[in-house]
Amino acid sequence: MHTTRTVLLDWLRACIAAFQFLTRLPIPVQIDYTNRVFQRSVIFYPLAGFVIGLLLLLAGEGVSLVLPAMPAAVLLLGFWIVLTGGLHLDGLMDTADGILSHRPREQMLEIMKDSRVGAMGVIVCVIQLLLKFSLLYTLLDTGGMGGVCFLLAVVPIWSRWFMVAAIHGWPYARRDSGLGSFFRGVTKWHVTLSSLVALFTTTLFITIFSVWQADSGVTLISFTNGLAIIFSFAIGTILIGWILATYISRKLGGLTGDTYGALNELIETLLLLGVTIFSASHM
Repeated sequence: MHTTRTVLLDWLRACIAAFQFLTRLPIPVQIDYTNRVFQRSVIFYPLAGFVIGLLLLLAGEGVSLVLPAMPAAVLLLGFWIVLTGGLHLDGLMDTADGILSHRPREQMLEIMKDSRVGAMGVIVCVIQLLLKFSLLYTLLDTGGMGGVCFLLAVVPIWSRWFMVAAIHGWPYARRDSGLGSFFRGVTKWHVTLSSLVALFTTTLFITIFSVWQADSGVTLISFTNGLAIIFSFAIGTILIGWILATYISRKLGGLTGDTYGALNELIETLLLLGVTIFSASHM
């Protein structure tokens, strides 16, 4: 009994660690961040993305009821950034400063360690936010969060899942210790469990939305459509993520904590672009 309780507490700590690391949700629990906790926490990254996605969907529905699409999109984007504390944007800016400096590999890594943001980091961040804003505006302007726009909530699940795949699938670039080095022990087992969490949370969300549609008298998402959504997100994430991670890894000789955040940001935006295109084609 004591062993079972200990195991459950270990997994609960890992889950809390994932939420505390990836979000700014108020979880007033002290966690001892050991390597074991860090490694297990990646299993729950898609779950954290699921909660972020639900909160975004609810916020988007709320602001679209009282505001025009443009200010609603600005507020929704701001809420998205607040939810994560800008963690991934910071990684994107550092990665852009390093890679777009076109310096030798070691100098790129040194530039990425600098706490100051350079011109390329600012430029890439502005373009990223403008694109994300424009996509959110388009979704809100085509009828709020109803229809296929609910897929916005699925995007954070898969972008965070790929961070786990990237941690295991590509070598760590730095010789010295960095934040990303805590994840060096992530194995195929962690990736597999994280994949199951991503599949489960996506299926759960589609089910919840189907029930909501039924209560609203709208046509249900069919089983075939549900499978197509899951398959599209999984394959799309793998293809986009593999291309981006391979490019970055070739430049830096591996990935770092900053590049994990950059991958999350870029995959989020590209998946959101796919949702927007799909939404426009079904108007």
